[in-house]
Amino acid sequence: MINDLVKENERVDDLQNGYYIIQDPQKFCFGMDAVLLSGFARVKKGEKVLDMGTGTGIIPVLLASKTPGEHFTGLEIQEECAEMAARSVKYNNMEDRVSIRQGDIKEAAGIFGAASFHVVTCNPPYMIGQHGLTNPHMPKAIARHEILCTLEDVVSQAAKLLGDRGRFYMVHRPFRLTEIMNVLTKYKLEPKRMQLVYPYIDREPNMVLIEALKGGNSRITVERPLIVYEKPGVYTKEILEMYDMV
Repeated sequence: MINDLVKENERVDDLQNGYYIIQDPQKFCFGMDAVLLSGFARVKKGEKVLDMGTGTGIIPVLLASKTPGEHFTGLEIQEECAEMAARSVKYNNMEDRVSIRQGDIKEAAGIFGAASFHVVTCNPPYMIGQHGLTNPHMPKAIARHEILCTLEDVVSQAAKLLGDRGRFYMVHRPFRLTEIMNVLTKYKLEPKRMQLVYPYIDREPNMVLIEALKGGNSRITVERPLIVYEKPGVYTKEILEMYDMV
């Protein structure tokens, strides 16, 4: 039965917490940014969560594995990715708490209805214009570049999908931080928590984690920096704890 869920050219990656993700290296594999976002997001008992642009389904699977949320939905526009993510959910016997839906982020509020989630997460495409080289393999390009949706698409839909005092969690690149803050406040998602992620302690940050509250007051907490590596190939204690490896 399990072997029937994994297709040729795919692999099954161990998440080190008793759960697994099916991936196709020729298309797109999840990165550390998704793991960091799942560690940064806070989900309470009974809450319903939507992950927009879920890709492999890694964020719903991780959140379902370590939070008391009631149900987790992954929305993915690419049919093959959505189908593969659904097989990962089945592989982990999570069908009662996690579901995958194929659809466009730009139409998310129409698909699910306004104010239908307590929490929305997103690991969106980071690159615009000439930032980075567009990958010739379309699934990877879609995941990394704003080909099918923009930052404003993501934020505007999140604002519609969340109920009052609902929370939006996103991982992005620091070079777009000014734009991110402007777009969030434009759609009444008030930034409340922020954490910069550094590859090494003496390098510039290469990721930013943000929590925004729908209808929140203007006050933000900047959490202490998160350092990924002590030295090449050696994770810091904080990262090992996030990966459940200590």
